Amino acid sequence: MHEAAAPADRLAADTSMGAVTLLVGDLDAMTAYYRDVVTLQVLAAEGETATLGRAGRPIVVLRHEPSLRHASPGSAGLFHTAILFETQAALAAALYSVARHAPGTFTGSADHLVSQAFYFTDPEGNGIELYWDRARTEWSWTHGSVEMATLYLDPNAFLGEHLTEEAALGGTAGDAASVGHVHLSVGDVATARAFYVDALGFDATASLGNQALFVSAGGYHHHMAMNVWNSRGAGRRMPALGLGRVDLALPDADSLGELGERLRHHGFAVRDDGRTLSFDDPWANLLVAATPGS
Repeated sequence: MHEAAAPADRLAADTSMGAVTLLVGDLDAMTAYYRDVVTLQVLAAEGETATLGRAGRPIVVLRHEPSLRHASPGSAGLFHTAILFETQAALAAALYSVARHAPGTFTGSADHLVSQAFYFTDPEGNGIELYWDRARTEWSWTHGSVEMATLYLDPNAFLGEHLTEEAALGGTAGDAASVGHVHLSVGDVATARAFYVDALGFDATASLGNQALFVSAGGYHHHMAMNVWNSRGAGRRMPALGLGRVDLALPDADSLGELGERLRHHGFAVRDDGRTLSFDDPWANLLVAATPGS
């Protein structure tokens, strides 16, 4: 895989993920979890909204919506927000923080060949992945598909190998991190492919038959994924706590304009305020695309 300029029917190669907005019932408790347990920093807090991230980069935006209730089981929506750490030491520090402060929120771990990942559920049921990527030179591609697996990863062994005394005391708390990918629960994979690959312009990088699809820009293993493991047959979402919106960061105005044209060509409504493009996927998951500084 390479990072040459993308044609007009593909997203720009240097597209990345922006912040994920969550609609929450208890803003104080959720802010405390992402700050004190996940080790993000509060970048801004005003009124009913708190923005948390690392090194000045927003990762999770929490918006208080006390009138909403949890979605019914089997609904489309967020599967998990995946936060990418740049070093194993910083990931180990975050894992250690969860083990100390909220061990009951840990749900599993895996070595995916391209990455090492640990999974959690926040106090309102939103999935979280904390992970570190191996170097791209260590990823294996076959006919345009990246090789990923779900191998056993012992969290205690990972801590023993990568948690330094400095990191345990907060030495990596200011290190950069970002939203590496966002994984959604959807109603069916074919419809997801038609939207996220054909219209939105991601490249399909892996699939699990009619169960899951992984997509990316620029040869990343995946910026987004969609699965039906808990939501097969789900229709459009009703207003509920959970996913509020997913932000996409495009490199320039030309790539943003091409995205808008492509979505309209495929029959999807696009809201353009002159700075951002907003649009819904087939399950009413809101996506917002913007360029740096917009």
